[in-house]
Order: sequence, then C-alpha cells, then structure tokens
Amino acid sequence: MRDLQNKHILLGVTGGIAAYKSAELLRRLQDAGATVRVVMTRGATEFITPLTMQALSGLPVSLDLLDTETESVMGHIELARWADLILVAPASAHFLAGLRLGRADDLLTTLCLAATCPIAVAPAMNQAMWSNVATQENCRILRANGIAFFGPDAGLQACGEVGQGRLLDVPDIVRLTTEVFPSGLLAGRTVMITAGPTREAIDPVRYISNHSSGKQGYALAEAAVEAGAKVLLISGPVALAAPQRVTLINVVSADEMYAAVMAQIAACDIFIGVAAVADFKPVAPAPHKIKKQLLPSPAAAGPARDAQTVSEPRTLTLSLVENPDIIASVARLPNRPFTVGFAAETENLLTYARQKLENKRLDLVIANNVADSSIGFNSDNNGTTIISADATVTLPVASKRQVSNRIIAAIANHLAAKEGQP
Repeated sequence: MRDLQNKHILLGVTGGIAAYKSAELLRRLQDAGATVRVVMTRGATEFITPLTMQALSGLPVSLDLLDTETESVMGHIELARWADLILVAPASAHFLAGLRLGRADDLLTTLCLAATCPIAVAPAMNQAMWSNVATQENCRILRANGIAFFGPDAGLQACGEVGQGRLLDVPDIVRLTTEVFPSGLLAGRTVMITAGPTREAIDPVRYISNHSSGKQGYALAEAAVEAGAKVLLISGPVALAAPQRVTLINVVSADEMYAAVMAQIAACDIFIGVAAVADFKPVAPAPHKIKKQLLPSPAAAGPARDAQTVSEPRTLTLSLVENPDIIASVARLPNRPFTVGFAAETENLLTYARQKLENKRLDLVIANNVADSSIGFNSDNNGTTIISADATVTLPVASKRQVSNRIIAAIANHLAAKEGQP
C-alpha cells in the first residue's frame, strides 16, 4: 500500500555506521508513495556519500546551512515549510543533544527549529551511549516537547557489543512513519470541496477569470481523505493532477459549479468553499469571436481630424450580471452541512472575513491575504486565520499541505462541538 502517497518527507542523516541503512530507508519511503529530500550532516558523509542519496532520491542533497545557491530565498526555511515530516534516521547522540538544547549550528538542527511539521528521530548509537544518563535525560525532554521516537532496537551492534541502541529495522521505521499521518478525524464523513477559479465567457475564445491555482483546495481534499473522509472535489480549470481516492468533477463556469454543488450537496456532511468563484459574468456572451476591427473607432465617430493624428483606442463595454453565490446558497439549505468559507482579501483581512462569516451564516471562515505573493495565489505556502463565531486563530506560514491538515483538524473539532450541543 502507498500509505505515504503525496507526502513530503525530509530525511535527516547523521554520522554513525547505521547511516548506510538510510539508503534503504529512502527507497522504502518512496515505495510507500512519499517524495523524499535528504539533509546530511558532515559526519554522515563520512559513512555514505551525498551522491548515493541524490541518485536514489532524484533530488539534490542539502549539506550546508549557508548555501549561496539557495540562501537568496532562505533555503533552509523553504525546506522546513516543504516537509510534512522531518525524519532523522539515524539520529546520533550528538544530534539528540543539540536538538534538546535548541542548537542551530548546522542545517539539520536549524531545520528542526524552523519546522512546524512533526519531527521523528530513529536513534542509533553504542549501547553504553544510549543508556548514559545524559542521553536518557535528553530523550526525556525531547519526548516531552513532542518529538516522536522510533526505537532504538536491541541486539548485536557493529562494535560487537549487545544491547539497546541499534537502529530500528527499516520496515518498522516506515510503518511508524505512516502512523504519523492518518488521523481518522473525519472517518465516516462525506466532504465536498470546491477549488480553483471559474471562467466566465465573453465570447468563444475569451473569458473573465482570476489567479486561483487550486492548490489550497486540492491540498485540503488530500488532507480530508487522510482524515478518513469520502471526498467530492468540484474543480474549476487548473493545471493540477487529480488527488488519489477523491471523486473529481471538473467544471468551467460559476453556473456549472453551482449546479454540480447543488446536485450532490444533500449527501454531504461538510462543505468547504475554497474556489475563487467569479462574482460576475457577461449578460450575453457573444456567439462568435468579437473582432476588433468591427468595434466603433472614437476617431471616426468624432469630428474630422488631421490625417497625422493618431486615433484613440477603441473601447468595449461589457454588461455584467451577478453569479449565484454558491456558499451562501449552501448555508441557506434547510438541512445544510457544516459550512466553511474562504475569504481571500487584499486589505482589512479579518474585518472582511468576519463580515463574510456573519452575513452568510457560515460555521467557519478561513481568511488569507492574497496581496502577499509569498502566500497568495499560485504559492505553495499559505498563512491563514481560522475565524469562528467566538474565536480567531492564526496559523503560522507553512506549506499548503501543512495548513490543510490544521484546517481539517479545526473543522473536525468544531463539528464535534456543534453536534455535541443540545
């Protein structure tokens, strides 16, 4: 089974003889469906070469904190945002000590400090080092801080001694990695998500649209599936592959999206309106391509002009009519689902988002500032605020995958609270 399908795993490799097993681990993680990027400490390169890991992963191996080729875009921060999980295997005693102290003296420890995703470590060291009181105290504090430990195992070690400290077997590490993700928070639920832009025809070759890429909606669909939900994704035109285990309905216009939503909404427990639906459409799209030469010329319509005078540009007036408000229509249904809207704003973010929550009677609104190109349309990252009737929770900037997991968890919690009300 590809239990890690579409997951981004940052594999950290530290110095120790068990580093040779990281190559096999990388392969098995890929077999489970994950995309794996590798970060190696300098000590790790004494046991296995970066070239080996690069050849297996198909991606560059990161070694140094200050990389002149990536630092212009804060390369270490981007790696931390990219990852759905940082897995350090093997994790040496030296690395664990630095992680406990919050040190950031190499790329791997810096990534761990900058990460908002889960972190897991698979320790590997001599049995005496593992049982040392200092190592055990470091591990106790790391566990208390939320770091997951995979192992270590007990048995014969490379040094010839027998005891606890061996790297956990690779299949066991992969199994524990898959258990990090499934939540079951929406098990048995049916979720409908709209994503992407809509296109409103002006004529057969031109349309009105917007910059929505669909990335956030598709990431939410994946997160909902991983939470155990049956997911129906209604998508406008995007350049994204259909998520696995999701029923995808492709539409173009707002009218088509409205019809698709209303045809299926009765079977849904949760509706998440992520799509950037065009507010208006042309009243009467032209049946044929509008020819510029046939438009009236301002120069020709006015008084006679000197032959050398450059004519003014032609103008085209479009009459627009309002599109159906999909999310408001869902929220007005007698037996409506738990309804979540998105508010993409360029100013007064929280004010406008809360107005949307109240005016459309939504259960939650997810607000994001699309004026910031680093987290707006087409970006792989997002920074959002979850707004409910009695709370406002701002999420840290992270990948849209990570943001989606947090949004799905918030929806599950709010839905459970709502159903628990008398």
